[in-house]
Amino acid sequence: MKKRTTKANEKRTTKANEKRTTKANDKNERRKRMTKTNDENEKGDPMASAGDKWNKKLKDFLKRYYNDEIMELANAYPNQRSLTVSFRDIDIYNRDIAAELIENPERMIPAFEAALRDVEVPFQKSLDNAHIRIINVPGRIPIRDLRSRNIGKFISVEGMIRRATEVRPRMLKAAFRCLRCDYITYVDQPGMRLEEPFAGCENETCGKKGPFKISVEDSEFVDSQKAQLQESPENLSGGSNPQNIEIDLSDDITGKVRPGDRVIINGILRSVQRPLREGKSTFFDLVLEANSIEKTDKEFDELDITPEEEEEILRLSKDPGIYEKIVKSIAPMIYGSGLITDVKEAMMLQLFSGVTKELPDGSRVRGDIHILLVGDPGVAKSQLLRYIVRLSPRGVFSSGKSASASGLTAAMVRDDLGDGRWTIEGGALVMADMGIAAVDEMDKMSDDDKSALHEAMEQQTISIAKAGVIATLKSRCALLGAANPIYGRFNIYEGLAGQIDMPPALLSRFDLIFIILDTPDADTDNKIASHIIQTHYAGELLSQKEKLSGSAVTRELIDQEIKTIDPEIPPDLLRKYVAYARRNVSPVMNEEARQHLIKYYTDLRKLGEGKDSAVPATARQLEALVRLTEAGARVRLDNNATLEDAKRTTRISLECLKKVGIDPETGNYDSDIVNVGVSKSQRDRISLLKEIIRTTCSKAENGKALIEDIFIEAEKSGLTRDNVELNIEKMSQSGELIKPDKDHIKWIRRWQCILKPIKLKKISWSPSATKNSSAGNWCTAMSS
Repeated sequence: MKKRTTKANEKRTTKANEKRTTKANDKNERRKRMTKTNDENEKGDPMASAGDKWNKKLKDFLKRYYNDEIMELANAYPNQRSLTVSFRDIDIYNRDIAAELIENPERMIPAFEAALRDVEVPFQKSLDNAHIRIINVPGRIPIRDLRSRNIGKFISVEGMIRRATEVRPRMLKAAFRCLRCDYITYVDQPGMRLEEPFAGCENETCGKKGPFKISVEDSEFVDSQKAQLQESPENLSGGSNPQNIEIDLSDDITGKVRPGDRVIINGILRSVQRPLREGKSTFFDLVLEANSIEKTDKEFDELDITPEEEEEILRLSKDPGIYEKIVKSIAPMIYGSGLITDVKEAMMLQLFSGVTKELPDGSRVRGDIHILLVGDPGVAKSQLLRYIVRLSPRGVFSSGKSASASGLTAAMVRDDLGDGRWTIEGGALVMADMGIAAVDEMDKMSDDDKSALHEAMEQQTISIAKAGVIATLKSRCALLGAANPIYGRFNIYEGLAGQIDMPPALLSRFDLIFIILDTPDADTDNKIASHIIQTHYAGELLSQKEKLSGSAVTRELIDQEIKTIDPEIPPDLLRKYVAYARRNVSPVMNEEARQHLIKYYTDLRKLGEGKDSAVPATARQLEALVRLTEAGARVRLDNNATLEDAKRTTRISLECLKKVGIDPETGNYDSDIVNVGVSKSQRDRISLLKEIIRTTCSKAENGKALIEDIFIEAEKSGLTRDNVELNIEKMSQSGELIKPDKDHIKWIRRWQCILKPIKLKKISWSPSATKNSSAGNWCTAMSS
């Protein structure tokens, strides 16, 4: 029996070994066949040998054009791992290579990197993980024009970073350790989902289907980041929603972009299948695999100015009437006379802006000019805002209730590009970086939304500290705001802050505040009416000419009637004029201009030197004058700010002060009306009333004084009854006094307000219970 059992076991063992050997041989044969097939495919495919085909030429190109840069790269490697190559140089060297790069980047970019590794360097280093970054790619494609024919091509797109994920390691090659035989099998990871060894363990003596465990230390990783690129706001046509594309960043170009950055992304356009809950979708999403990033955050570099346009701009700058022409070109449909002309002139200076200064101590002084328009309904504030946004090379418009704090500054959103982390999404002020942000109906915004503007206006940054993310975004834009008075029309006999429901801290950050009143005047009204009717008549003629084929309206008649609303400088040319000035002109004030501003400021300050005088101006007003003077020089493309520029600035500033900075009660200049919200005369009047109430209450029985007695004493001191009633109501609301009944008031001392809500409970304390007997005695005294 034992012999029979032993023979049977030996038979089974032999059969199992034979089966295992046959299986291993079959697997080896399959591998050989697959390798042979791949080799044959590569020999038959002309694209497979593209790298070998171009290797010598690419190596020669790199040596000839970028030998010094390669030496610098080798010296800094591996801290620096990229060599930046201009597409223009490739095109100059060999047009066939340039064309092949555009059509077949998946073959040519590895061929470039292989040629880079073959270049001999004097250092004992191998550039195994070095990359070639291609820039200056021609034929930039708008995001909304990307089509299926562009898939797999090397393209260039421009836009604004809307959001960006955190930089995280992504697995390129996973090392799976077999838990049965401890053999490591490597599997490439091209997609988002982890792929396990499908064929099982590659160890010939094992061949099991698992189980496996990922060996992190043996796996290959690369830094990875995803971003969303959106069309720039200035490139959008009216009524169209901005389109975006997902950007895939890897290795050393990760962490280079932030929300709000204007960039050009060069890379390979890929297609990714949309995920569905059931089955697979036939629709694919476009993803741009970034090869290089070019930042375009320099001032207005996105506007291309041809040599002919530059010649026209320089010719316009020499025109003595350039200021009047530009002012007439701003919202020509709005009749400009008197204050409206001053408003348009201020908007002109805002477009050109002052010079931003970076001081040696690291501090920054803004050059952007902030303007606020306050006025009666129907004075065309909104139309002015919308027109100036269209003129600005970068302009964003938002309005009142529809603009929240997060929409204006920045918001924290769940990241739908990655794994659901919190990311920053830039708002209107971030998108208007280096341009103009127009905010209409500012008085309708909530207090929290208004407070978000403080840092953006003065420091021109937006700090975020939410959801564990702490960041600072740039908002280097000018703010043009508009607000309506609370009661419909502006009352010149009341302060500004109380009429538009805006905090004084926010008002003080505006360089110019214009009060636009709708005052009836026969001569002015007749001119405005004629201008409006003429505008509508010209529009009617244009509409009839376009819609009715048999219309008797001629082009000569239209051209004749439209002259009144036709801008002196076409909007497109004016935008490029502004961009050219801000890009190429950096004025410096001469001695006469500086002395004029100093004299104007010191003369204003002298008005407040008396003991009871108000402060008429602060240093903020002086900085605003400097910015406006520099902008005036930029209008005529002059690097020298003259006395005429300074005089124009002080004239506009004085017009604003006459409306905003004069105390209606005293007729004196008072900066506290804007900076504090209460004029000095109002503060003195309130202090006098408080003293009258305090004295009257101290003489009355139980501290309760008749309100009528307060009125009598106040009238003796020159205070009106209405004003006293208003201030008593405010003090009652703030808790400074109480009304026991409708006829009496009682003054509350400040320490009573603090201690009144506190009820001290009597406690027993033994001095022996503590080492500090004096503290125990003090507590006993307080409890009694």
